[in-house]
Amino acid sequence: MEFQEVAKKRRTIRRYKQVQVLDKDLTNMIDTARRVSCGANVQLLRYIVIQNKNIVKDVFETTAWGGFVTPRRTPEFGKNAPLTFIAVTALGDSTEIIHANAGAAIQAMQYAAWDVGLGCCWIGAFNKQKASEILEIPTESTLLYLLAVGYPDEAPVQDDIDMSGSAKYYLDDNDVLHVPKYKVESITEWR
Repeated sequence: MEFQEVAKKRRTIRRYKQVQVLDKDLTNMIDTARRVSCGANVQLLRYIVIQNKNIVKDVFETTAWGGFVTPRRTPEFGKNAPLTFIAVTALGDSTEIIHANAGAAIQAMQYAAWDVGLGCCWIGAFNKQKASEILEIPTESTLLYLLAVGYPDEAPVQDDIDMSGSAKYYLDDNDVLHVPKYKVESITEWR
């Protein structure tokens, strides 16, 4: 798929088919992430691929999902929840540049996933202390984010809106998730 097509069609996925993700696809996602821009090229990000069912369940229980569409879009473990997480950690303390680097890496992983038919949900709303204990994150590292990964079991759509519209995502009467995005002319100034 062409990059512009991936960028336009990729959506956050909160419901997943109960099919295990291939190791090669997860490796490719992390390989893509390690190649993106990184402030000062410090390369402090590390990744933990979580596929053990018991650990996935424990990590899943620390997460919160889609505040605007809870509980209708909250996945249920064993039914439509992810079977894989990638934990993004950093060596040392959490700093502004580390979060910027993590954002670039996670976005790259999401695009790499979408390119091979996988969906992701970038999760910042989780109990970091409990998840760090579950994952046995060493004290010299910081757990920054989780990335749920799997085969999509939903098809969210994007709605282009003007600045007067609400950017709040919502479910329609057919249980389709709509994600409003401001039109480029609404968010851009030319000087």
